[in-house]
Order: sequence, then C-alpha cells, then structure tokens
Amino acid sequence: MLYEAMLIFGVVFIAGWLFDTLTQSRHALTLRHTRQFWLFIVLGAYFLYCWMRGGQTLAMKTWHIKLEAQDTDNVPFSRAALRYLLAWMWFLPAMALNFALGLKGWESIGVIAAGICLWALTAMLDKDRQFLHDKLAGTRLVSLAPVQPSRKK
Repeated sequence: MLYEAMLIFGVVFIAGWLFDTLTQSRHALTLRHTRQFWLFIVLGAYFLYCWMRGGQTLAMKTWHIKLEAQDTDNVPFSRAALRYLLAWMWFLPAMALNFALGLKGWESIGVIAAGICLWALTAMLDKDRQFLHDKLAGTRLVSLAPVQPSRKK
C-alpha cells in the first residue's frame, strides 16, 4: 500500500494542479467538496484502467500481484468499479467514526490505523486469504512471483 501511495501521489498532484488551473482556485479549501469528488473520480479512473487493462497497477507489477475476476482472467468494468468502491472501506468507517466523535490529531490517526488493521484482518477470515472487498466484488489477487527451484543438498 505504501508503494502504491507513493505512485498515486503523482496522479493526485497532477489532477490537483489541473483542477486548480481550470477552476482558478487559489486556496485548498476553495471548492473543497468538488475537489474531493474530482480526485475520487481520477483515482477511480486510474485503478479501473489498470485493473481492466492488465489486472495490475505499476505497484502490483513490481510486487508480482495480479487482480483477476473469479471466473475469468479479465476484470470487467462492473467488478473493477465495485472493487474500487468497496476498497474505500479500508478508510471510510474509521473516518466516519472520527467525524462522529470529533476526533483530531493523534486520536484520529489511531482510529484510522485501527480501522485499516481491522479491515486487513478480514483476509484471515477467508480460506484463500482474500480481502473482504475482493470477495464481495467477485475478484481475487493472485501471485505471479516466479517459483524458486529448491536446492538439493
């Protein structure tokens, strides 16, 4: 996730620059909700394009991971879009709790970290070790790592 986040930073930076240029925005809070919606759409387009095109983002290629639909190698638009929306569950419940409780600072970061850890633990509940959003979207992550030959002694 950290490597993916570093790569996405470039996508978000360019999308933010484009948004500010087109709207003549001079302050980050100007058109805040429109900016958030724009970035949500841009990130969705990035992930959907990568997942539908070859099942991999650049970070997934580096780590030899591929996204597949459970019944086919290609990921159709409907499943990729559903996976993208469900993947926000890594963050949204914790963010909603932060908002409801009015948390700020380290408490807020702690709640979000706990939410991420709890969502990651959903993979332990699955016999194939797939995350809940993949199960619900009908997708799965597969390893493409080359198998190392065993050494005979």
